[in-house]
Amino acid sequence: MDSRWSCRPGCLSHTVPYAIPCYDPKGLQQFETRSEDETIQLGREIAAGLPRRAVVLLIGNLGAGKTTLAKGIVSGLGAAAPDDVTSPTFTLIHEYGGGRVYHVDLYRLERAEEAARLGLDEIFERNAVVLIEWGERFPRLMPAERIEIRMAAGTSDQRRIQVTGIEPILKPAR
Repeated sequence: MDSRWSCRPGCLSHTVPYAIPCYDPKGLQQFETRSEDETIQLGREIAAGLPRRAVVLLIGNLGAGKTTLAKGIVSGLGAAAPDDVTSPTFTLIHEYGGGRVYHVDLYRLERAEEAARLGLDEIFERNAVVLIEWGERFPRLMPAERIEIRMAAGTSDQRRIQVTGIEPILKPAR
């Protein structure tokens, strides 16, 4: 017997094992940037559409541009200048804007127990935007209500970026 199940009838997102949370994305939005500046600007535009309280998973391989996009999001939320936003790879969590934005990097953690000890549940309850790099490695710790941003590096500084879980960032021209 297969131990996998669809989270609910009609869910096209994925089939999940047991209790891993599922969410229904509000729609897929795709973008392409061709420079670090464009990626930062897209982050600012994403920030404008974020609710005051949100968990945002930044998903992509090393070098995909997750921290660069985070610079734009943090800047767009008015929490810090892009040059002040750095990767929290070694510190694990950076706080910006007096706790309005948290930037978390779970890359160096091996087990879910290590990630749980960071107090993520407590951070998720705050009135803040929480950006999480490598959060997909610990899906049981992530809230079902979340925004996912998937990134892939192309040639040179080109990035392909997919956003799900928020209303359209760029409205179509009428």
